[in-house]
Amino acid sequence: MERDDDTRMSAVVRTVSILEALSGVEAINLENLAKATSLPKATLLRFLSSLISLGYVYRDSADLYHLTLRMFMVGSRSLSHIDIVSTAKPFAKDLSRKLGETVHMGILEDDTAVYVLKEESSYTLRMYSRIGKIIPLYCTAIGKIFLSEMNENELSQYISSHDLKPFTANSLSAEKLISELETIRKQGWAIDQEEHEENIICIAAPVRDYSGKAVAAISVSWPVFRFERQKLEENAELIRKTACDISSILGYEN
Repeated sequence: MERDDDTRMSAVVRTVSILEALSGVEAINLENLAKATSLPKATLLRFLSSLISLGYVYRDSADLYHLTLRMFMVGSRSLSHIDIVSTAKPFAKDLSRKLGETVHMGILEDDTAVYVLKEESSYTLRMYSRIGKIIPLYCTAIGKIFLSEMNENELSQYISSHDLKPFTANSLSAEKLISELETIRKQGWAIDQEEHEENIICIAAPVRDYSGKAVAAISVSWPVFRFERQKLEENAELIRKTACDISSILGYEN
């Protein structure tokens, strides 16, 4: 029985390797496909024959192999069953458990962001927030993630059409915000250093779907007195990794 299970697993691994290799090219011949998958040609032909009969692969008159749209159809049907909040919830719980602090997930809503998920801090003193709360983009970590995704024209339009009123003494000017967004794009995470609420520091990272679009952002918030500055990079990487894990389930290739 164990040998049969191993054989089935080997077949699955080989099938997936063939499909992944085909997904990276428009068309490919047998020889190059064998190199890409490290499979013997005889074995490869056997698997290709099954995939062709199932409608996942097409062989043209020039003996080139193509992936059909059947894979896209299967994948696109699954998208309608993915609930981003339900998908992210166990990851948010784990992140909150590891850091002991409040975790939020927000989505873009017109020119603001809105909390759609919250995992409460384990401490008695907690951050006041609620699911459904609307937050500005320019002075929050989650909001900055969405701003960093905008192109130059979109960002210019956002800044020109909004009064970036300071919520605290630490709120950024438009010039400093633009500079910081470039840093966010490079490092993959954003920070709000008491810019929206005094005594609250927040770090966020983007959650992306199969197309690479940031469909949400996940964040962790600390009261200043519990925030350990020396762990900034470590905590930011953990948040970024959590966002990447959620993104993988949504189909994004990190």
